[in-house]
Amino acid sequence: MSDLVAGLGIALVLEGLLWALAPSAAKKMVAEMATLPTRHLQAVAWGIVALGCVLVGVTRG
Repeated sequence: MSDLVAGLGIALVLEGLLWALAPSAAKKMVAEMATLPTRHLQAVAWGIVALGCVLVGVTRG
């Protein structure tokens, strides 16, 4: 359970860093994402999920 909380904490830190260090770029990225087709966003999101699962599997064995 502590690994899950640590993982969520790291995700929040990384997400927060984007907005803290480059808010204009983050806003531009969100606006650009809004113009993409839903299917494209879903495909990218599933790819990120798969990559995350692979990374967890490799590191946690």
